[in-house]
Amino acid sequence: MSGTLFGVGLGPGAPDLMTLRAARLIAGAGVVAYPTLAGGESFARAIAAELIKPDAVEIVMDVPMTTAREPAQKAYDKGAADIAAALDAGQDVVYLCEGDPFFYGSFMYIFARLADRYDVQVVPGVTSITACAARAGRPLVARNERLTVLPGPLPEGELRARIEGAESVAIMKVGRHLAKIRDVIDGLGLTEFATYVERASLPQEVVLPLADAPKDAPYFSMILLTKGADAWL
Repeated sequence: MSGTLFGVGLGPGAPDLMTLRAARLIAGAGVVAYPTLAGGESFARAIAAELIKPDAVEIVMDVPMTTAREPAQKAYDKGAADIAAALDAGQDVVYLCEGDPFFYGSFMYIFARLADRYDVQVVPGVTSITACAARAGRPLVARNERLTVLPGPLPEGELRARIEGAESVAIMKVGRHLAKIRDVIDGLGLTEFATYVERASLPQEVVLPLADAPKDAPYFSMILLTKGADAWL
């Protein structure tokens, strides 16, 4: 009988923001799988490190950080094959995924490859958006407001149009796109409504008004913008 694959959301980074179910599954896992930046460390493993059993088998996927899709696809193909081999041997596998598995999560790529052949269970995690909002002390949406989630790499014109037509905005994957995003928001006269957050919940966390944000941003950074269209107070 094949094992079960668990896609476990780890939350935004602080280990104590993992759910009880996530912690229980990781602590009992005989096989864990996770992505790494090719040649580097795994943020997912770092979050769960204290829960992983010393004798657990670890399936490591070296995923290149590149705009080209093919290298990453090959890494997930290999990772899925290694996970499938463990499942075929009757072992359960716990896949470690930062944030939530189905919200820009790396687990989606494994799910797409294996869900039609194996029992797959998804354990949701605290998303980066809710973590950033909590750390910034900024409610995102109320009553009938709409939340728009945008990836930072979008072209400048599309970013401008979508922000202009939105009520509350979360811009993810800011990184090297910070200058472009800042120019768009400033051009729309919305800088005073925007907050910059990087590495939410971690010791290196930074929370600042966008006007005071640094010139350079890491990948794990976000801009929250709330126009307050619905006077909910």
